Amino acid sequence: MTHELTAVRLASASSNTTTSGGQGHCWWRDAVIYQVYVRSFADSDGDGVGDLRGVRERLPHLARLGVDAVWLTPFYVSPQADGGYDVADYRAVDPLFGDLADADDLVRAAHALGLRVIVDVVPNHTSERHPWFLDALAGRPGARERYLFRPGRGAGGALPPNDWESVFGGPAWTRVPDGDWYLHLFAPEQPDLDWQNPEVAREFASVLRFWLDLGVDGFRVDVAHGMVKAPGLPDIGHGAQATLIGTEPLPFFDQDGVHDILRSWRRLLDSYEGERIGVAEAWAPTSERLALYVRPDELHQAFNFRFLNCPWDPAAMRTVIDESLAATASVDAPTTWVLSNHDVVRHVTRYGGGKRGLDRARAAALLMLALPGSAYVYQGEELGLPEVTDLPDEVRRDPAFHRATGQEGLRDGCRVPIPWSGTRAPYGFGDGGSWLPQPAEWAGLSVAAQTGDPHSTLELYRAALELRRATPGLGAPEAGPLTWLSAPEGVLLFSRPGFACTLNTRPTAMELPSPGRPVLSSAPVETDGRTVRVPADSCTWWAL
Repeated sequence: MTHELTAVRLASASSNTTTSGGQGHCWWRDAVIYQVYVRSFADSDGDGVGDLRGVRERLPHLARLGVDAVWLTPFYVSPQADGGYDVADYRAVDPLFGDLADADDLVRAAHALGLRVIVDVVPNHTSERHPWFLDALAGRPGARERYLFRPGRGAGGALPPNDWESVFGGPAWTRVPDGDWYLHLFAPEQPDLDWQNPEVAREFASVLRFWLDLGVDGFRVDVAHGMVKAPGLPDIGHGAQATLIGTEPLPFFDQDGVHDILRSWRRLLDSYEGERIGVAEAWAPTSERLALYVRPDELHQAFNFRFLNCPWDPAAMRTVIDESLAATASVDAPTTWVLSNHDVVRHVTRYGGGKRGLDRARAAALLMLALPGSAYVYQGEELGLPEVTDLPDEVRRDPAFHRATGQEGLRDGCRVPIPWSGTRAPYGFGDGGSWLPQPAEWAGLSVAAQTGDPHSTLELYRAALELRRATPGLGAPEAGPLTWLSAPEGVLLFSRPGFACTLNTRPTAMELPSPGRPVLSSAPVETDGRTVRVPADSCTWWAL
């Protein structure tokens, strides 16, 4: 069975079926949203760095892929100390990426292709070169009240105000020449804002309106869990704090006060036409805590990092799926599913690398796209790109790379510019090379090389997304419940209305009773209509 032919047959047979986007349906409840890391997507001006015009020119790829929306990483004016997540001007485009007219053109072009546009907003911290922080360093009256400046401890205030550690490693405090310390949960170039100051809230409401007026369809909220800190900024009492994020309560993350901010943003979003949305990048210790971010009067979605971090283990996968669905159902919100992004090792490599890693990544993609809710696809995963693990030290840009503790500092490996065409680097990325070197073996993984190959990962994604659009039982939470069915050890089998999905996590093929008619598989399956041989590390969709 070849997946591209089956997809065409099922889509044709389902042409009269009511899709999940019917009257009254909110587009974001089962959307597939594609993440573009702007500097690594497409370079239009030959400087080796991706830009907004490059994204606009490559939008037809996303339309053909079949996604519903594109999420753009920060393109604002920035010194680029942390890949643009250190913003110096929230209302202007950095010349590295173009100008405001390019942003406007991109939004209009995306809408013309039926694609919505979501942009990053970074409210936890600014750049150290933001005018507010420059005023704070200069000692202008009231300027430091916008940030978390504190006196130090010990003799002469020589010690940091508390024992908090930066996520990127080292202390979360930096001392300024007059003796005060300022908080930065990330790099020193990213001072944290004090959201207890009403001026901060007013400024960000204005920033959101600026981009909504330009026409964007929503925001991905960076560090949505970090804007409010525990009163008194208490010590934690031990180190290795970055390892506790998302697993243990911390005084600098997931404080209840963030929800008041998010409710005000939801009211602002709802005041605009066209179902504008907010998506939380939020780390919380439990699925129940994460669900608080998507209550009916808060944001629309929150990233499901538990699914991303789940090992290749069927029991763990089922637990994460069940708990995620239960938590979001309790607040009538859709669950999100994500396998990779710009901050983690690509899942081909996380799942073992090589053929095994790719087989598992393809299977995981079909599992993700079969689950009820919204799915996020990180650029290049539709090509089956692995992590680039051998980048020379001198080309790395991750600010955590040269710090002693905290994150691994290896995020550059998932940010290498993606290949579009050709047999040599930069593979159609642009005429001026690429800001990070691309592997020689990527020639066979380019969009051009995989297009039309029925066995390629790109065509698998295209077929899966076509089927997802045509089949209400795929994706749409409103279509009906997910029901687990009996299956051998190492195999997950669930059904939804008119549809079933099997995932074989074992390293060997399995003989199973056929759940129905196979319509798409991450690897060839053999069936006589009554039994089926499911390949190792594979996922198959079935029509019932």
